[in-house]
Amino acid sequence: MIYVGVTGWGDHDTLYSHGISARDKLKEYAAHFPTVEVDTSFYAIQPEKNSTKWVHDTPDGFRFVVKAYQGMTGHQRGEIPFANKDEMFEAFLLSIKPFLDSGKLAMVLFQFPPWFDCTKENVSYLRYCRDKMQDIPIALEFRNQTWFYPQYKESTLRFMEEEGWIHSICDEPQVGLGSVPTILHATKKEKTLVRFHGRNVAAWMKPNGNNWREVRYLYRYNKEELLEWKKWIVQLQKETKDLYVLFNNNSGGDAADNAKQFIELLGIEYTGLASKQLDLF
Repeated sequence: MIYVGVTGWGDHDTLYSHGISARDKLKEYAAHFPTVEVDTSFYAIQPEKNSTKWVHDTPDGFRFVVKAYQGMTGHQRGEIPFANKDEMFEAFLLSIKPFLDSGKLAMVLFQFPPWFDCTKENVSYLRYCRDKMQDIPIALEFRNQTWFYPQYKESTLRFMEEEGWIHSICDEPQVGLGSVPTILHATKKEKTLVRFHGRNVAAWMKPNGNNWREVRYLYRYNKEELLEWKKWIVQLQKETKDLYVLFNNNSGGDAADNAKQFIELLGIEYTGLASKQLDLF
């Protein structure tokens, strides 16, 4: 199955009725898409009550891609707010328990920062993460091109296969060391993740501006670009059972529209989505 959705559910204004409360947005979101990326978990490990609510707000067939906490991927500057890394992982595992218990967890996404390069030390840390996450499905996304240098590419993909990592395949600007190429290779037969970050080359090259977070993902995919990806998705379907496709190009509110356009181009008609009854109010 192909699950198409977007990252987060709070900022996609075209999806929601005027005046809808933030508390009800996920219920309405689930009437449009069968999956979502939980990005709040990156900024802080969420209370278990939050995950419980999100599970209850979505239909049985809905699936969550939960982003790993920033302290687990090395994004966080300074000391982590835990006694040690083991305690941090234990807190995260507790926070996602409702997703696991309900069967709605698609995977946990480990997105590593641009300075996480291909070294023995970092390979060892990936093994540590795999061990701490037990048998939970986990996806791996790099932001450093060294992992896919010609001399390392095959070893990187083989490592992911052997260690049980789901490949997070990216569409993003190609602007040097801090970006990775699109590698159409599934490392798990059960699941593969595809994430669309847009192709805003200028903003990707200038990450230190005052509003870089707002403009980096400012991009709307055109029909030709999505049709190219349609061919690639058909190719990936031969390698993996379930594909999760997430649009992250939302600086200008384009992600939801592009996701709906892509669903239409793929000819998908989802069943089992939530009711759109909130539109009545």
